[in-house]
Amino acid sequence: MSSTATSPVPADAACDSRPSIRVYNTLSKTKEPFLPLRPPRVGMYLCGPTVYAESHIGHMVGPVIFDTIKRFLTYCGYDVTFVVNITDVDDKLINKSVERGIPMSQIAVEMTADYLANLKELGVNQINHLPRATDHMDQIIAFIGSLEEKGFAYAVEGDVFFDVTKDAGYGQLSNRSVDAQQGEGGGAAAKKRNPGDFALWKSARSGEPSWESPWGDGRPGWHIECSAMSHEILGETFDIHGGGLDLMFPHHENERAQSTCCHDAPMVKYWMHNGLMRAGEKGKIGGKSDREEPTPETVEDAASGKISRSKGAGGLAELIRTQTGERIRFFLLRTHYRSTIIYNDETLAEAGTSLEAFYRFFDRFAEISDQSFYALEAPRRRSEGDFDPGQDSLIQEIHTIRTKFLAAMDDDFNTGLAISVLFDSLRSLNRYIDAEKLNATSDPASPAVVRLVRATTVIAELARVLGLFVRPPIAAGGDESASELLDGVVRLLIELRKEARERKDYATGDAIRDRLSALGVALLDKKEGTSWERSS
Repeated sequence: MSSTATSPVPADAACDSRPSIRVYNTLSKTKEPFLPLRPPRVGMYLCGPTVYAESHIGHMVGPVIFDTIKRFLTYCGYDVTFVVNITDVDDKLINKSVERGIPMSQIAVEMTADYLANLKELGVNQINHLPRATDHMDQIIAFIGSLEEKGFAYAVEGDVFFDVTKDAGYGQLSNRSVDAQQGEGGGAAAKKRNPGDFALWKSARSGEPSWESPWGDGRPGWHIECSAMSHEILGETFDIHGGGLDLMFPHHENERAQSTCCHDAPMVKYWMHNGLMRAGEKGKIGGKSDREEPTPETVEDAASGKISRSKGAGGLAELIRTQTGERIRFFLLRTHYRSTIIYNDETLAEAGTSLEAFYRFFDRFAEISDQSFYALEAPRRRSEGDFDPGQDSLIQEIHTIRTKFLAAMDDDFNTGLAISVLFDSLRSLNRYIDAEKLNATSDPASPAVVRLVRATTVIAELARVLGLFVRPPIAAGGDESASELLDGVVRLLIELRKEARERKDYATGDAIRDRLSALGVALLDKKEGTSWERSS
């Protein structure tokens, strides 16, 4: 198949040079070679939020992970279409509408805006489509009609149910027997032929939003929305379907059944499920357990401890304000995506401490090279970044680090191991600077500094694959413009203090330091230069 106009490389080139990526497929319970259906194009769908309340940090796990997966696949030469749905009609939305006394659509618009704002702060900007269920009612109704026509669905008094006994493969994704299957309870249970049957269409109840259909006024069931929207945008069979482990059953099992039976073709080639986030348990970030093979976890175990609104998780906007979006993104990527993420104040603080090591190096690099790390022109494609390290020891070391980083990402997108490799690069670069005695007085054109810039550019290339260190950091506790202004003012004062000390005007230098300290800014004098941080 020939490449589309938006493809980064020709299809045949992508096939010939494609790296050996392996993906853990929940359906087969094994790691499989990543071989897209229509290379270099890749279709990827992630189940998004039900927008009835503000987002919490647990809602960011999937988007950050799959945003990073798209970045890596794009870097490897694939043309990825990434879809995240918005569920804007649901019992929770209806109940919230009654509670607040405003239309369901207004709540959905408000909470979708909150969700998108949080995604932006965490650097999730790779999504191509954000379809809303209410915009796809015609497709949903047609999908249900097709299932009914083919004998997989039946209507009872305005409700339509999927008959799970008609799907021979039902239960394969979640590995559940027929006896372990269960559907909706309540009044609908009496209408069903089998306990495991689930609703495709729900008849309208008084005062609730509804749409016209061949079965009467009503609204869709939850599962059918994703099947219809993914089919509309990505086709009958697409490459990757992602979501939290708690969605494997019943949501993804039901999606798979609907789509497979409707189209007589597999819905998805690779089912990918991320681990969930748990609160309260102490866990060290970056430790060995973060980088090892994930421990298998049942759907029930995952759901029992996950962070959710029912367990007290609050809005995310305030957490972003106090912690910054990059710190949260870094925190989420420090664990292999299939592992449980342990969330508490201590683990998040440790992530911030780890980030500071990178920020300090970036400041040191800027002083030596007279270049900003964030302005380095790093390769955007994997093949463009390949290089012969030659005989230079630093470049050889960085080449080895790049090889390890890419091997980690090739092995089921192991961001935890990839980040630990970035820490190795930090140690190597700092050692090199110390050994070469580089500082702010070094000549940026000297061979030692040129080697430093070359090596650091490789680190910028790898970090951007993870969506990290794309722009200068925003200080926690304030908005971006205020933080940039503060940083600029403090750096100006640091420069003035440096000039005063060089003139042996120590009184002025000490006065600048003391006045900044009184304002809550601490200067950190080190042999490589002066940096600053907020003091308590």
